[in-house]
Amino acid sequence: MSDAPTVHPPAFAVRDAVARAIAEDLTPLGDLTASLVDPTASVRAAIVARSAGVIAGRACATEAFAQIDATIAVDWRVDDGVRAEQGGVVGVVAGSLSAVLTAERTALNFLGHLSGIATLTRRYVDAVAGTDVRILDTRKTTPGLRALEKAAVRAGGGHNHRGSLSEMVLVKDNHRAGLDIAEAVKRAVAAWPGRTIEVECDSLTQVSEAVGAGAHIVMLDNFAPGDVSAAVAAVGGRALVEVSGRVSLDTVGEYAAAGPDLISVGALTHSAPVLDLGLDLDLEV
Repeated sequence: MSDAPTVHPPAFAVRDAVARAIAEDLTPLGDLTASLVDPTASVRAAIVARSAGVIAGRACATEAFAQIDATIAVDWRVDDGVRAEQGGVVGVVAGSLSAVLTAERTALNFLGHLSGIATLTRRYVDAVAGTDVRILDTRKTTPGLRALEKAAVRAGGGHNHRGSLSEMVLVKDNHRAGLDIAEAVKRAVAAWPGRTIEVECDSLTQVSEAVGAGAHIVMLDNFAPGDVSAAVAAVGGRALVEVSGRVSLDTVGEYAAAGPDLISVGALTHSAPVLDLGLDLDLEV
């Protein structure tokens, strides 16, 4: 797991993702409609939360405006990781009217998508408040946007599981074709000493095998809450216990009460609804 100290994504990931999005929008002839606007006109506009939620993705929105016109100014009123109320002004944009209009959709697409992830993550985090459980994301991310989406999870108060296949060893059932758990862990230790080793388990027997072999984390795959409690007792603190599968907002509290250390939720990134944000022109902001 990688618990980065900031809610902001790496700058290179922001630049690359935004550049691809703008190229997609402007190919091949640019913004035909914005070309009809008076090129000397300026605008001051507010980014407004149409519904309440946790903000994430400001860096992407700022970059979208900057890549269209570096003179556009963006004044953020709500930080990443902070809740915006319905109707609240999240930021103020000022600059060329045609440039602002060209960048608007790209900026709002990133901001709405990433804020949606942060908002859903916060709901899961709030649902396990009072326990020591950490809510994790997974690698079920939008191709090319992983660094941005994982930053949004952090903005929502969650934690990141591995960001790439090279960060840790995670032995799943498909890796064990013709290979038992003990041998898989032994090979992992020999090949990658010092790396975290996690083993996916679908039974209490496999949990015991994984812990006995020296796994650092056991992932309980699709366990019922009662079976999670039994697995936690069997592990006895010798490894971290992660719950994965069958977890929803309706069940996460019950799973947390069973005593695991970690709960991973793929829905944080693959099913989060977009937070509705809009750009309102000529407002008193």
